[in-house]
Amino acid sequence: MSEDIGAGAPGSGALDHVHIVLVETTHSGNIGAVARAMKNMGLANLTLVRPQSFPDEAAYARSSGATDVLDRARVVDSLDEALAESSLVLGTSARGRKVPWPVVNPRDAAGMVTGYREQGTVALVFGRESNGLSNDELQRCHYHIHIPSNPEYSSLNLAMAVQVICYELRMHHLMGETSDVARQLLQPLMRPGDEGWDRPPASVGELEGFYDHLEQALVDVDFHSRDNPRQLMTRLRRLFQRAHPDRMEVNILRGALTAIQKTAGTAGPARKQEQD
Repeated sequence: MSEDIGAGAPGSGALDHVHIVLVETTHSGNIGAVARAMKNMGLANLTLVRPQSFPDEAAYARSSGATDVLDRARVVDSLDEALAESSLVLGTSARGRKVPWPVVNPRDAAGMVTGYREQGTVALVFGRESNGLSNDELQRCHYHIHIPSNPEYSSLNLAMAVQVICYELRMHHLMGETSDVARQLLQPLMRPGDEGWDRPPASVGELEGFYDHLEQALVDVDFHSRDNPRQLMTRLRRLFQRAHPDRMEVNILRGALTAIQKTAGTAGPARKQEQD
């Protein structure tokens, strides 16, 4: 049985080995927004290093219901204390360094982190709103994560940065899942025939009946001539085949064609349409 992959109760998720660490957060509302971002993506462990104000009303208001994440958040006096039990530490950084440090993008970092579950606890460290992590703090990280934002406007709100990383973590986890829940979450719903579509796709026979009806209606309103067809019906056929209509959609279109013919005074005997 696969582990819970939803954003449910803290302590129940497959990303439970991941801890989000915020260093000296200035605005408590950002802590609440981070909690919301975490719970959206199924993460529950939050550590706060010397926050300016916590707990307070602004944090809980901005959490939009992620109060359980805030209730169990750990507040510590130093980054060393926050990282003491971590086996792998990744810190977000937007700056270049004179001494090169191992740097990964969020997607590669997610693969590294989700695959580390059996090895121990992972800490993802985010710095201050104004100037991020100091050089000393960055040197405590095994890897740096760089979010490739627009270089002309690269500043990300703290909660936005956390959301980007947590989203990549969740996606990487879901891609490796085999449960029905994960499959349903990732399964595209594009056209009739896909799991979850509400009507079956129109059959070839139903579509051919529609094309015949369409051509006759266009002839009836003097929009199309069978003697000089050009490529009208070919292009309309291509259009509707590209659309992959379902059975009900074809019936609706044929009902509209019949109404047009009645208005034009050209409708013949009522056509028997399949009832859905």
